[in-house]
Amino acid sequence: MPWNKSDYPNSMKNLDEDVREKAIEIANALLDEGYDEGKAIPIAIDRAKMAVGNE
Repeated sequence: MPWNKSDYPNSMKNLDEDVREKAIEIANALLDEGYDEGKAIPIAIDRAKMAVGNE
């Protein structure tokens, strides 16, 4: 199930809004590529932090 701004994993709730939005976008793309949720979420958070410059 794709995530959106109002429905996303709990592990993303403490992220800055811009990082969270990017993480949601990346996680949805990873799910489309066949990743399972358990792997897609941490990868998406890490990539979003790098993309937004918020490490």
